[in-house]
Amino acid sequence: QVQLVESGGGLVQAGGSLTLSCTASGSIFSINFMGWYRQAAGKQRELVAGINSGGGTNYADSVQGRFTISRDNAKKTVYLQMNSLEPEDTAVYYCKLEGTWYSGTPYHFWGQGTQVTVSS
Repeated sequence: QVQLVESGGGLVQAGGSLTLSCTASGSIFSINFMGWYRQAAGKQRELVAGINSGGGTNYADSVQGRFTISRDNAKKTVYLQMNSLEPEDTAVYYCKLEGTWYSGTPYHFWGQGTQVTVSS
């Protein structure tokens, strides 16, 4: 069983910074992608930032230049450094892990979510 544990959410004023972390544990095999998604009230879940096994990254246009995703493979942890936060960044942030089992079957797991609230 794979578990993703997130931390780092909270309340911050506009212009402030937060760093989210997500650590994976359990029988993990061949991680291909780790990413952060968010879901604001009344909206669909959206990709914020992702990082693949080769270190390649991608970002939503709305966070480009403000957020940075990174990973520590040895710790099975992915981070999201969020700077210049805006009230529009308020959402529940979810970590996602995608990989492939030894059999070749793809898998994915979600974290439980962490609330980020940015006050104006």
